[in-house]
Amino acid sequence: MTMRDVAKEAGVSVATVSHVIND
Repeated sequence: MTMRDVAKEAGVSVATVSHVIND
């Protein structure tokens, strides 16, 4: 599962997912 898939499932942008992971 890619970050894009996660973002799509969560309904958020890839940038948001990246920020959360890097936080």
